[in-house]
Amino acid sequence: MALDATESARPRQDDPAAGLLPVATTFLAIIVSIQPVPIPGCAALTPAFTLMTIYHWTIYRPNLLPSTGLFVLGLLQDLLAGATPGMTSLILLLARASLLPQRQHFIERPFPFVWAGFSLLTCGAMLLSWTLHCLLDRAAVDFHGTVFRAVLTISLFPVASFILGRTQRALMSRG
Repeated sequence: MALDATESARPRQDDPAAGLLPVATTFLAIIVSIQPVPIPGCAALTPAFTLMTIYHWTIYRPNLLPSTGLFVLGLLQDLLAGATPGMTSLILLLARASLLPQRQHFIERPFPFVWAGFSLLTCGAMLLSWTLHCLLDRAAVDFHGTVFRAVLTISLFPVASFILGRTQRALMSRG
């Protein structure tokens, strides 16, 4: 049976399970993020993989990762990592809130532009995280670890972006 021109011109519809892709990739990022990376001469650090997924999905499919789901995922990460409950949720929600009004500026842009936006967001998120830790500990926390974690996160973003983009194109229609 042949398709007529109107049928072939229709946009591809998402598989219903593809709607779970942002939550699934963010959950996977949480699992990877709670595994410390041993670096000789440094404390074990982990890149902010969860921030990478939030950045990607907020730009390309924000409706599939709503704030309530993001709050729950951030809380889950804190509980699994033994961190202060709610801190990751706060940082991720603020990152999403600051990016959401700007998302149109990143769609259909060259990757270096998207990467620069992620770099700025990461620096702000890491600075906020460091400030909150200092306030909660009532002492200055080592800033070198925060800077190294930010650099590590920014450095690994191209790989994560490539994987997320390929996965999105393979399983979803354009949003």
